[in-house]
Amino acid sequence: MSDNISLARLCGIMARLRDPAGGCPWDLAQDFDSIAPYTIEEAYEVAEAIAARDWAELKKELGDLLFQVVFHSRLAEEAAHFSLSDVISAVCDKMERRHPHIFAGGTPAPDAATQKLDWEAMKAAERAAAGTTDQPVSALDGVAAALPALMRAEKLQARAARVGFEWADVSGVRAKLDEELAEFDTATCDAHRAEEMGDVLFVIANLARRHGIDPEAALRAGNAKFERRFRAMEALAGAGFPDLPLDDQEALWQQVKRQERAAQSLARST
Repeated sequence: MSDNISLARLCGIMARLRDPAGGCPWDLAQDFDSIAPYTIEEAYEVAEAIAARDWAELKKELGDLLFQVVFHSRLAEEAAHFSLSDVISAVCDKMERRHPHIFAGGTPAPDAATQKLDWEAMKAAERAAAGTTDQPVSALDGVAAALPALMRAEKLQARAARVGFEWADVSGVRAKLDEELAEFDTATCDAHRAEEMGDVLFVIANLARRHGIDPEAALRAGNAKFERRFRAMEALAGAGFPDLPLDDQEALWQQVKRQERAAQSLARST
C-alpha cells in the first residue's frame, strides 16, 4: 500500500469518526483544547519508545502521533481554518526554504553545527519579518510556553545567548548557582522559597546547557535511574520494605548501586 493511499485511509477514518450523522460521540465532543493534552502525551510516548529502542512500539506510537495531526487538521478544516493538505504544503515549503543548499543551489554548510546556526538565522529572519509595531520582535519569540519548564528554560537561555546575554565562561554560571542557593536558604516564607527554587532550577538548566547537556533528557535519565534502583530495593526487601528504618533502606540503596556498578563493569569488560 502506498503512503498516499495509507494517509487517505486515515483521513477517511477521521472523517467517519467526526461525521455528525453517525460518528463516534467521544470524537465529536472533542475540540482543539481537549485534544492538545493527548497530542503532548503521544509525543512523549514516541520519545519513550526511542529511548527503549523498542522499534515495534515506536511504529505504534508514531501512528498515534500522526493520528493527532490528522485530528487537529480535521478540526481546522471543519472550522474553515486550513486542511491537512495545507499543513503538509506548509511544512514542505518551510523545509525547502530553510535548506537552500539542497533545493536552491546554495552553498552547503561545512558541518552540522554550522548548518544549525544557518537554520536558526533563517528562523530569526522569518520571525523578524512577521513582527509588527504592536508586537515587537524579541530574541525569545517562538519558544513555546507549553514546553516542559526545564526544556523551555534551556531554550530561552540559548536564545538570549545568541544576542550576547551570556556569561563569558561556565564559572559565571556556577557562581550564580551558589548565589541562588544562598538566596533559597535565606528565604523567609513559602512563596519566597518557591520563587528562589525557580531561580535555582533555571540556573541549573543553564549550567547543563553550557556543558552541552540536554537538561530535560538528563532529568529523565535521573528519574529512570531512581525508579530502577528503588524498585530493586523493594524487590530485595519484599513486602516489609515500608517498615524498614531509614538506615536499613539506605543500606539496600547502596547494595543496589554496587550491584549495578558491578554489572556495568562486567559488561564493559566483555
